[in-house]
Amino acid sequence: MTENNQPLAGACHCGAVRFTVSRPEFAVSCNCSICRRYRALWAHCPPNEGSIEAAPEALRSYTWGDGDIAFNSCATCGCLTHWSGTKNDRFAVNLAMVDPAALDGLRIRHFDGADSWEFLD
Repeated sequence: MTENNQPLAGACHCGAVRFTVSRPEFAVSCNCSICRRYRALWAHCPPNEGSIEAAPEALRSYTWGDGDIAFNSCATCGCLTHWSGTKNDRFAVNLAMVDPAALDGLRIRHFDGADSWEFLD
């Protein structure tokens, strides 16, 4: 089990895309039209501190709607690793790429991205 103050490390299935993130206070599960399909658990930066390590050719990006967010997947294994802001430096990492044991005790907040744009808890 990871200590509460230890950063979390994640990677896609093949390891070509890796990230670290400070242990968040909570993870976000969103029900917007894309997040519900991806089934991601997001840790947002900021407020958390994180970094992504990947060669540019290791990533495949997808944008839609207003184009403010690019969803990034590994070009080799297809795992969704993070999203990045296209007009700012914000990003969020997908905690589904982290060893599940490291997430023990982490609170998951449910965000209504489909309707109210508010947390449901």
